[in-house]
Amino acid sequence: MKKNIAIVMGGYSSEVEISLKSGNIVYSSLDTKKYNLYCVHILKNKWVLVDNNQEYPINKADFSTEIDGKKIIFDCVFNAIHGTPGEDGKLIAYFELIGIPHTSAPSYQMALTFNKRDTLSVVKPYGIKTAVSYFLNEGDTIDEETILNTVGLPCFVKANRAGSSFGITKVYKKKELQHALQVAFKEDNEVIIESFLDGTEVSVGVISFKGQTKVLPITEIVSDNDFFDYKAKYLGESEEITPARLDKKTEEKVIEVARKVYDILRMKGFSRSEYIIVNGEPHLLEMNTVPGLTNESILPQQALHAGISLNELFDNAIEEALQ
Repeated sequence: MKKNIAIVMGGYSSEVEISLKSGNIVYSSLDTKKYNLYCVHILKNKWVLVDNNQEYPINKADFSTEIDGKKIIFDCVFNAIHGTPGEDGKLIAYFELIGIPHTSAPSYQMALTFNKRDTLSVVKPYGIKTAVSYFLNEGDTIDEETILNTVGLPCFVKANRAGSSFGITKVYKKKELQHALQVAFKEDNEVIIESFLDGTEVSVGVISFKGQTKVLPITEIVSDNDFFDYKAKYLGESEEITPARLDKKTEEKVIEVARKVYDILRMKGFSRSEYIIVNGEPHLLEMNTVPGLTNESILPQQALHAGISLNELFDNAIEEALQ
């Protein structure tokens, strides 16, 4: 009997439209001869299954719905929600509570890795290199001198819990700091300020594939803009080179560190992490646990270079969740 698979997409953050695109690619890539596939939109004002432009409300008591009087119960959830509540552990905790398998890491791992500050705090004791950072909560006293003496200029001001480069600014001068903080605090009530790392930026996909941790071919990021911002990521204003132009020694170092970080954080499912390579040493910036899944997105590109089709990539995630 075919399994009922809910592909959840949307979310409550600025990434909602990107998530809807990812979810629809997953829907169109999976085998309908193997699964009954359903698109479920998780939005601030409604949870609905969408079929042929018709909406069917989701019963939050057991994550079911009814279509033409027939109750639909899901065997597994494919999580394609970028940002809250899909990437920060909230929705995953709900699925764990009601006993529905899902394609993501456990809820604690999702919450941990969505928080840039906490992720860096966990990996640093294991020798993982990072930028110098300074943290602020909304309402804290902002001591500009202390901040800039710590991280230097230029620096990056980021929303601590946000993706797709929302809430991030590169600051060159002290007078730009306050505006950058305002931008970041619009996305989150926690901010991380990091020193600028002058090196090669790479994106590394690490996934669980056929029961093994697999590091995908590395992608080098060459942004047309000042950094890998929203326009660079989604509007084609960057060059993404896979495999990255790294010498063998550096490539092996990046693979070693990326695998180590995945294991330290006890990850499962998909991940895509960003690193800056300085003097041959990878410095971790952040980890994304629901990376973009469209044809143009980095992780699917890396999978294709590894000989893994989108169907295989997404099917494997479901099979591992069901096991």
